[in-house]
Amino acid sequence: MDYLFVAGGLVGLYFGAEWLLRGAIAVAQKLAIPTLIVSLVIVGFGTSMPELLVSVRAALTGSSDIALGNVVGSNTANILLIVGVCAMIFPITHWDKGVKRDTYVMIAAAVLLLGLVQFSTIGRLAGLLMVAVLIAYILYAYFKGKGAIEELAEEDVKHETLGTGFMTLLILGGLATLFIGAELLVRGATNLARDFGVSEAVIGLTVVAVGTSLPELATGIMSAMRKHSDIMIGNIVGSNIFNILFILGVTSVIQPIAVAPRFGSFDIPVMLGVTLGFAFLLLAHLGVRRLTAGAMLVAYVGYTVALVQV
Repeated sequence: MDYLFVAGGLVGLYFGAEWLLRGAIAVAQKLAIPTLIVSLVIVGFGTSMPELLVSVRAALTGSSDIALGNVVGSNTANILLIVGVCAMIFPITHWDKGVKRDTYVMIAAAVLLLGLVQFSTIGRLAGLLMVAVLIAYILYAYFKGKGAIEELAEEDVKHETLGTGFMTLLILGGLATLFIGAELLVRGATNLARDFGVSEAVIGLTVVAVGTSLPELATGIMSAMRKHSDIMIGNIVGSNIFNILFILGVTSVIQPIAVAPRFGSFDIPVMLGVTLGFAFLLLAHLGVRRLTAGAMLVAYVGYTVALVQV
């Protein structure tokens, strides 16, 4: 039954996010909201809803390890697994110049998280700080690169022409499906951790993290197949920023997150190391070719095996 909970939760999160995103984009376009805002805020928020609801639900039920593991594991999987898979399909050799700025923000967010977990609890004040940093980042990105990003956003955002009733149905149905999916996934993952005698942190860092990253994986594979590596890289970097500053920020404001010692000594340092390695490939203009992609996938398998040993 627990396997069905996990599987049903993953399906619910995937389709719930898709429906909510379509409905939100349609409403924004009907209200003539600029495409840039749709791309930066609504799309970013929509694709992060699975992580948000799972982390909030886990924190509220006392499963802080799943709440934090979900974000840390997602960020590690985004780079080693998703970038690795996508670069095997189509090597990453070019990306938008705005990615350089975002890469520094991604590094700063990872360093900030490593610093915050040293206090054993990510409290409401820390959560507000992370959300404030994210808002400042979005505003800076908006005013700094408005013209260039607007042009990219026009390509990246699918225009929706839906009736008002259908838009409302998509949004409400998407939200309901997301809530149900989050509940099923957290319940199933918690029970599996108990059944197999592994920690909730390991389940959060692996099964839950990869499951909530399905929207990024689907988007990344489609971008790679269309040879749009710039869009894929932008999505991954943006997702890693959103995961820390938005997901953990909002979650800790709602319910402070207790931090297990392993996160500060192993999991987050690994995430930071992976982030720095990925940043080096981007900032040094080396890109990610198939040999590097293969090494990333092998590293992810090794990381997953090592998780159980810690």
